[in-house]
Amino acid sequence: MANAGHPSRQPPLLYKDFPFHISYTNTNITVMGVFTQVYDTPAAVPPARLFKAMTLDFHNLFPKLVDTIHSIEFTQGNGGPGTIKKITTIQGEESKYVLHRVDAIDEGSFVYNFSIIDGSGLPETLEKISFESQLVEGSNGGTIRKVHATYFTKGEAVLSEEELKANQAKIQGLVKLVEGYLLANPHY
Repeated sequence: MANAGHPSRQPPLLYKDFPFHISYTNTNITVMGVFTQVYDTPAAVPPARLFKAMTLDFHNLFPKLVDTIHSIEFTQGNGGPGTIKKITTIQGEESKYVLHRVDAIDEGSFVYNFSIIDGSGLPETLEKISFESQLVEGSNGGTIRKVHATYFTKGEAVLSEEELKANQAKIQGLVKLVEGYLLANPHY
């Protein structure tokens, strides 16, 4: 029963209740052990083909394309959210692995979000790395891969601008590697 003479109390407004959207382009932001990168990578193939290669068939294609990737095996799940893949790499005599967790996947809008959550290949200064990615149609039938990467550091660890740029270059290099494969194999 409402109090007579007093207006009804409304719950406090939350940020999600405000009709605004924040967007960053090619920006690096640092806040208390969290380092964020936002960047785009163009590719000269349609989004559906790039999504199939980089997401749906990742576990089959990447060991063939990337010399250092020895294997990718499902340790939990079948490809949907919550799936964990163990990616084993070999560089010289050294074998390392990372655990890759699927956080979200939407084939209709070409969204693939995942996190690197553990493993000997994850730098000791990092708790995890999360990637939110979406493929959007680019010019001339190509694709723009939009990435929002978040690095969660342990303790007081700091990532340098050079480390962030190197990580971005690795990811963009993988996109270009897959693009080259798809252009050379139009029936894939």
